Formats: sequence, structure tokens, C-alpha cells
Amino acid sequence: MNSSPVRQTVDFEADGVQHGHLKVPYSGDESAWGAVMIPITVAKNGDGPTVLLTGANHGDEYEGPIALWSLSNTLESTHISGRVIIIPAMNYPAFKGGKRTSVIDRGNLNRAFPGRPDGSVTEVIADYFSRILLPMSDYVVDIHSGGKTLEFLPFAASHVLEDKEQQSRCMNAMLAFNAPYSMVLLELDAAKMYDTAAEAMGKTFISTELGGGGSASAKTVSIAKRGVLNMLKHADILTGKPELLPSIALATPDYRSFVTSEHSGLLEMCVDLGSELIAGDVIALIHDIERTGSAPVKYKATINGVLAGRHYPALIQPGDNLAVIAIRSGL
Repeated sequence: MNSSPVRQTVDFEADGVQHGHLKVPYSGDESAWGAVMIPITVAKNGDGPTVLLTGANHGDEYEGPIALWSLSNTLESTHISGRVIIIPAMNYPAFKGGKRTSVIDRGNLNRAFPGRPDGSVTEVIADYFSRILLPMSDYVVDIHSGGKTLEFLPFAASHVLEDKEQQSRCMNAMLAFNAPYSMVLLELDAAKMYDTAAEAMGKTFISTELGGGGSASAKTVSIAKRGVLNMLKHADILTGKPELLPSIALATPDYRSFVTSEHSGLLEMCVDLGSELIAGDVIALIHDIERTGSAPVKYKATINGVLAGRHYPALIQPGDNLAVIAIRSGL
């Protein structure tokens, strides 16, 4: 395997706090010998575990970048034992462009793993994480929200894994993050995900969905900020116990949790996030926008549960995720 073309301006083994960049070579119209400069902070104090904290895996999700840029400005190495690697915007071209995917190559970073050192910019970033950052990490926290096209109840998530000891570690980390909801999440498209790459290496991995709509609220940002501090305490990098508030346990048991639109038109949600549902309840109407006098199409709950996610814009197309229905779980 070729070595990574990415060069970091920080020393991962040096004690103290360093602010620098991951330099991803990119020759474009505006800079023939240029680079994508991804901000990174490394805080280290002696021996101990490593926590890798990331945001903007998708560029239009903002709770992670806000919480992690804030942490990078306040974290002091003398207060920790071990190492914290903070990358507020993994897919920096997407983040700078306010898009889910890269404005350079349209790459979806969370579908590009394990990446390629000789591939597109997005594949090169994925490769650097796969071969450099993930192997040195013990805990990995990837902060997501719904972006411009989805909205979620604020939850931290872990997955069902073949290795039950690893699954237990991940679930304990999810509970320590302590979002208002804790979700055992089924991924319908797990291939090439960052999650899958980290879990395949045996890492303690959690992600989140903390809101959506292409913005961030004071509430969802506060959940992210408290969650990352809780994780550093859970990993014994910061002293003290995680600050735990009540959290509702949810799960997506199978494909029936995901309601897909088969129509285009104007979306009218009939229930709000957090609503209790019984299979058969009408959850949404899609109105035909090409003519008046046409009855809307009804979409119904597929299982008993809680509305955990929804399509965000009012206009919807066939193939769009319309709703996510989760069941209450005892974990």
C-alpha cells in the first residue's frame, strides 16, 4: 500500500496542545500546487488512551464542528491523562461549501472508507483516517445531525456487533455520552462507512444524530458539548464522572423502521418528532403539486414506536427517507 500523501503539521507523540492542519494535496484551478487544509488539534499528557473526536463527516451538519472548535479552544493538556485528537470538520471541502458532500469531487466521506491513497480528495482523506488516525485511537466519537434534508430526535448511537464484548463497550460509551435518547441503530447502508471501518478495527465507536435542518440550536449544541466531555471522563482522560441525565432507550429493529417516499410533492407531517405511534397511524401526507383537487397520498406507521426522524424540507421526492420509527428498548 502506498504511503499517505497527507502531511500533518502536528506531532501526535508530543505532550502539550498543538493546533495545526492535515495537508491534503489538491491541484485545482485556483491553486496548481495547493492543498486542502483540514484543521486539527492534538492535546496530550503522558500515557493513556486516545479519543478521536470528529465532526462534519457530512459538511452540512453543525453541532459537531461547533462543539469541537469550542473544545479545541478550551482543552488544556495539564487537565488530561492521555491524548485527544480533535478534527471539527473531517470533510473540510464539504463543510466549507455548506454541502453534505465534497465540493471538489462530490465525495460522500461516510461512504468512502477505507479510502485510497491515490484516489480522489475524499478517498485520500478516508485513507488517512483508516491507516493513520483510527489505528492510534481507542475511542472514536463521530458527531452527526440530519443536515439539510433530515431532522432527528437528539440521540447518541451504537450498533449491534458480532463481537459482543466490543458491542458492550460501544453501548456503555453511548450511554456515557448521554444524549436525551440512546439508540441501537440499524444501518441500512453500512458498507464503506467510517463507523464500519472503526468497528472492524475493534474500536469503541459511537455516533450521534443531534438535530437537523442544516443548522444547529443552543439545545443541540449543548448536548454535543456535554457529550464530548462525558466521553473524555468515561475514557478516564478527564477526571470525574460523566454528567448523566435521563435518557430514553430506543432501537431500530429492522427495515420497517425506515419509511421511504414513493411520491413527489409537498410533505405535510401529521405527527411531530417524539410522538408515540401505532402501526397504521397516518404520519404524513404528500400533496400533488402539479394540480389542485387531487387527494394527498397517506403514509402510515409501519410499526408501533416513536417518530425518531423525518424528512426536513417540505418538498419530497421518490426515494427520500420520509420517516424513521424507533421502538422503545430496554438496552
